[in-house]
Amino acid sequence: MCGIAGWVDWHQDLTGQKQEIQAMTEALTHRGPDAEGYYVSKETLLGHRRLIVVDPSGGQQPMTRQQGNRRCVIVYNGELYNTEAIRQDLLARGYSFRAYSDTEVLLTAFMEWGPDCLERLNGIFAFAIWDETAQTLFMARDRLGVKPLFYTQQRGRLLFASELKSLLAHRDIEPVIDPEGLAEVVALGPARTPGHGVFHHIHEVRAGYCLTYTRLGLQTLPYWQVQSRPHEDDLITTVANVRNLLGEAVERQLVSDVPVCTLLSGGLDSSALTALTVQTYRREGRGTVPTFSVDYRDNDRYFQTSLFQPNADAPWIQHVSAYLGTEHQHVMIDTPQLVEALLPAMQGRDLPGMADVDASLLLFCREIKKHATVALSGECADEIFGGYPWFHQRQALEAAAFPWARTADNKLRCFSSELRQTLQPEAYMARRYEETIAEVPRLPGEDPVEARRREMFYLNIQWFMANLLDRKDRMSMATGLEVRVPFCDHHLLEYVWNIPWSMKMYNGREKGVLRLALQGLLPEDVIWRKKSPYPKTHHPAYFMAVRDLLRERLLDGSSPLLPLLNRPVINQLMVSDPLAGVGDPWFGQLMSLPQLFAYLIQMDDWMRTYKIRLI
Repeated sequence: MCGIAGWVDWHQDLTGQKQEIQAMTEALTHRGPDAEGYYVSKETLLGHRRLIVVDPSGGQQPMTRQQGNRRCVIVYNGELYNTEAIRQDLLARGYSFRAYSDTEVLLTAFMEWGPDCLERLNGIFAFAIWDETAQTLFMARDRLGVKPLFYTQQRGRLLFASELKSLLAHRDIEPVIDPEGLAEVVALGPARTPGHGVFHHIHEVRAGYCLTYTRLGLQTLPYWQVQSRPHEDDLITTVANVRNLLGEAVERQLVSDVPVCTLLSGGLDSSALTALTVQTYRREGRGTVPTFSVDYRDNDRYFQTSLFQPNADAPWIQHVSAYLGTEHQHVMIDTPQLVEALLPAMQGRDLPGMADVDASLLLFCREIKKHATVALSGECADEIFGGYPWFHQRQALEAAAFPWARTADNKLRCFSSELRQTLQPEAYMARRYEETIAEVPRLPGEDPVEARRREMFYLNIQWFMANLLDRKDRMSMATGLEVRVPFCDHHLLEYVWNIPWSMKMYNGREKGVLRLALQGLLPEDVIWRKKSPYPKTHHPAYFMAVRDLLRERLLDGSSPLLPLLNRPVINQLMVSDPLAGVGDPWFGQLMSLPQLFAYLIQMDDWMRTYKIRLI
């Protein structure tokens, strides 16, 4: 993986502006600690930071290719898992290659097929190609948005980058937040409207979209969307197809010239990926698979069973690792580390995020990076197979609202009545919800209950999954670790999208069809284990630490957060008993009262560190 940045300008000569692209690119050093490169022309500046995973000597960027009179330059962040298949097609068409990197294959594919090359790509990517001859910039993002790509168009120029901090490193891009951007943080955060960059005039290329920029202007188009159609396979065929598609995705994503590991929580999804990885390693004689897990100091003393976290992970991790014969390492995080990591976790996202859920992942990835450069992770299975509790709760299905944020008022009431009157956060959330529902690809004649479940799946893929992918990309890349997500393989998602609920809920269990598909790969008790989410700390010391830190911030009269808050409500929350439970989550499954305090701390850090100006 890498970091990319660029500037295309029709009105000024950029040959003397290299320091600007250097500043933007240096802001992405964490994404690519191994190398840097630049391309400078009158109209275009491109910058690249590289994390070496494949072809150390032949994948330098920006990469240029000349074909006759045509000259194109690429900056690329991602991995193509079907590089060799595309290379063979291009060789048959008369092309030759200097090395074996996927960068060269992608650039050549674009020169042969233009934007239609996107249909051939299997991978995770965000890239920009400058066609020097046609004076055209083309950018695209992978189908499910695993890799990020932000841009801003102002005054006859377009700037783009992998992360917001890179755009903000440009001298003319100010950290301005308008009311809509503030509504994103207050109402929707830590989620984000698809395509929204939060900062004024900054956007994100949406998942499955491409963008063309010429002297005539900017054109943005979708090149992929999941399609709804009748599912005609019987259960036996469906189970076989799910297993084959997942197995093929894992096998493709193990391609690397550097060490690979898996993240193992002992749950169904991570155990499945680990089992398939072990299977591939054994077949190819690649040795023992390294696995990693995370937990928190004294969590065994304070763990509380709940609807969202039915049991602890530690015994299951040991069980799966022993069964599969992995080389396992356990990362233990203590409360002070979690609190200290709130600021770097926010800086990883450039926005307030999932508080200690982000911070713990950042610390986890730092430890993994000491041993591996590439990891496989089980994100996205719950979104495509229906694993979350809200897929199964009648109240959630019947509510016209984001199901992971139905108790969002637990957060909203912490903000002042004046701010809520200005932003109208409930109305803003409702508008974004309705916009998403209007996009759902319908199946004519579908049963109304099935149609509603299809809406639920679409909401989860477009929003909740996108937020978790943001989290995974920023926290891992902040440490120079590349994380791949096989459940995000688009062939798998396209197939599972149309599997009926009765099969997904085989045997009355969430993700039932996936459990059937894993028969023989894992122990039966693991296959039928009840879902448990990413682990969080249950230690009351964390509650007290973030409460005290927030109190300290709010006693500072210079805090930019003060004018936005409802102090009486927050003061009331601060006297809660940390041993008496933390209430229902206000976002997802993990973010309750301690995470609310931490989110407000991150907002304060964000406004101070980025020198946010509200307009």
